[in-house]
Amino acid sequence: MGGRGFNSKRLYDEVPANINPLSPDNKIFLATGPFVGTFFPTASRFNISAKSPQTSILGDSNAGGHLAPEMKFAGYDQIIIEGKSPDFLYINIQDLNVQLKDATFLKGLDVYETEQALKSDLGDKSIQTLIAGPAAENGVTFSGVFANLTRAAARTGMGTILAGKGIKALAIKGTGTIEVAYPQKLDKLVDELNEEIFNHEQYPGRRKMGTTRILKMANDAGFLPTKNYLKGVFEYADEVSGEYLASNFNVKTRGCYACTIPCSRFYIVREGPFKNLTAEGPEYESQGSFTSRIGNKDITLALKANDMCNRLGIDALTTSSCIAWAMELYEKKLLSKSEVDGLDLSWGNQEAILTLIKKIAYREGFGDILADGSRKAAEKIGKGLEYTMQVKNLDLIMADPRGLKGFGLGFSVASRGGDHLRSEPFIELSDDPEVGRRLFGIPESTLRLSDKGKGKLVSYFEDWCAVIDALEVCKNIMQNMEILTFEKASNAVEVITGLKIKTDDIQKIGTRIISIERAFGIREGMNRMDDYLPKRFREETLKEGASAGTIVDQDTMLNDYYNERGWDTITGLLTKESLNKIGLNYVSDELIKMGKIIELKQY
Repeated sequence: MGGRGFNSKRLYDEVPANINPLSPDNKIFLATGPFVGTFFPTASRFNISAKSPQTSILGDSNAGGHLAPEMKFAGYDQIIIEGKSPDFLYINIQDLNVQLKDATFLKGLDVYETEQALKSDLGDKSIQTLIAGPAAENGVTFSGVFANLTRAAARTGMGTILAGKGIKALAIKGTGTIEVAYPQKLDKLVDELNEEIFNHEQYPGRRKMGTTRILKMANDAGFLPTKNYLKGVFEYADEVSGEYLASNFNVKTRGCYACTIPCSRFYIVREGPFKNLTAEGPEYESQGSFTSRIGNKDITLALKANDMCNRLGIDALTTSSCIAWAMELYEKKLLSKSEVDGLDLSWGNQEAILTLIKKIAYREGFGDILADGSRKAAEKIGKGLEYTMQVKNLDLIMADPRGLKGFGLGFSVASRGGDHLRSEPFIELSDDPEVGRRLFGIPESTLRLSDKGKGKLVSYFEDWCAVIDALEVCKNIMQNMEILTFEKASNAVEVITGLKIKTDDIQKIGTRIISIERAFGIREGMNRMDDYLPKRFREETLKEGASAGTIVDQDTMLNDYYNERGWDTITGLLTKESLNKIGLNYVSDELIKMGKIIELKQY
C-alpha cells in the first residue's frame, strides 16, 4: 500500500540474503504513504529501510515532520539509493531534477550544522533535509537519519548505511500538489476525525506533554525501567516527569505536517550547568532513557544528553542502553575504571554520561566498544552478555515487559528486534477485561500482568501498526487513540485514492507486511530462539511497585502467537500454508528451496 509496506517488500525482493549490510549490494528505501501530502490528520511520516548494520536483519525506522510531504510534492512515493559512491556527496532533489553534489564541505558536521550549511549552499531556507550525523560517518552502527533537526529515524542504523554509501544528506524541494479522488468526501472525513481527536480523553495530556506523559504513569504502574531494568520504579520520577518538564521548561508546542495534536515541545533551560540550552523534545523514550534507565535524577542532564544524540546523529535509546549496561557491570565490579578510560560509571554520573555519548559517536576508547550495541559490546569484552537488555541486538525500549506482558511479546517477535512500534498494544494499559472480551473473546488478553491471550492481542496490533506505517500516519493518534480502525482506513483509502479495498483486505495488507518481514529475518537465519527476551525478565521478579512479583512466561506467549499467525510453534518458522493464504506464494517457494520454511505446520 505504501511506506513501510513498499520498503519491506522491495527489501526482501531486491537485497540478496546474507550480504554484509555495509556492502554496495545493500539498498536504502525511503518511502511515504498514500495519505501523505493531503490534509488527512497526521499524514506526515516516512519510513527508511535497509538491512541493518546493528542487527544484520531487517532495519527500519520511521519519523514525521515535513520531509515526507515535501517528497510527495516533488513527485516521489519512494526513493531508492543503491551502490556506493567513491566521493562524499549529498543528493539534491528539486521536483524531478536530481543532482549528486559534492559534500566534502559537510564532512564531520553535526546534524544542525549540516542543515544550516545545506540551506546556505542551495540558497533556500525552505528545503527539507534528511541528514546523517558524524556518528554515521564514523560507522556507529546505531546512527540514524534526522529530518527537521530532531525528527529522528534513529533505530537500526539507517544513517550508518547512508553514510556508508558516501551520502551525507538529502535535500528535497517540491512544488507539486496532491490530487485526491473525492475532495468533498475527504473534507467531511477530516472534520469527523478531528472531532473525534479533539473530544478524546487523551487529547489534553498529549497536547500538553506529548509522550512524556507516559513516564509518571509507567512509574505508578511499576514498569518504568530503572538502572538497566533492575527495578520498575524510580524514586525521582516526579522530578523527571512530563508534568515537571511542562511546568518548568516547555515554552512552545510544535506539530508535524497536518497534525491536529502538536505534541512536540520547545524547551529552554534557564539555570544550572546547561543554562540557555534550547531545543525540541524530548520524547518519552529519550526522557526515560537518560533518567531512570541510567539512574539520573537531573532532568537538565537528560535534556543535554538527548540534544547531543540528536546533533551527533545517534539513537538515544541504544546509546543510553549501552551506558546503563556498562554502569551495571561497573556496580557489580565486572568493569574497572581502567577498562572504561578512567571514568566513574556510578549510576547517574553526569561527566561519565556526557563523555560516553561523545566517545561512542567518535568511536574513541571505551566508546568504540559500545558503538555496535550492548550485545556486541559484551561479546567484544567477553563478559556481561546476560545483562544486555536487547532482542536480536536491538536494545529494548522504556517499558519493563514484566509489567506489560503484551508489549513484552511484541518486543520478542518484532521483525526489527526488541522494539514496541511493530505492535504497540497500547490498549493493554487500560487493564480492562471487557476490552479483551470485546476484541478477542479473551478478557485476560488486555490485562497487563496476564500471559493469556497475548498471541491474539499482539498479532492484531501488529497488523494494525503495519497498515498505519504503510499509510504513513501517526501511531500515537491513529492507533494508540484508536482513531483509524481497519474499517475507517478502508473508507479513507477510497476517498483519497479511489481504490476500493475491503476492511478484511486492509487487515490482510498488514498481515502480508508482517509476514514478508519475518521471511526476511528467516532468510538471514532467524528462528524461535531469536524470539526470547533477556533472562532477567523470564527469571527475576520485580521486587517493588505495582508490577512486583511477576515474570514473563515466554514459551506460553510465543506458542500462542505462532498459533495465531499459523507459523510453526517448534521452530518459529513461517509455513507454506500461512504464506500462500495471503498471496505470498513466491516467498514460500523461495524459502522452501532454501530449506527455511515448514511445508506443513508442526504441533
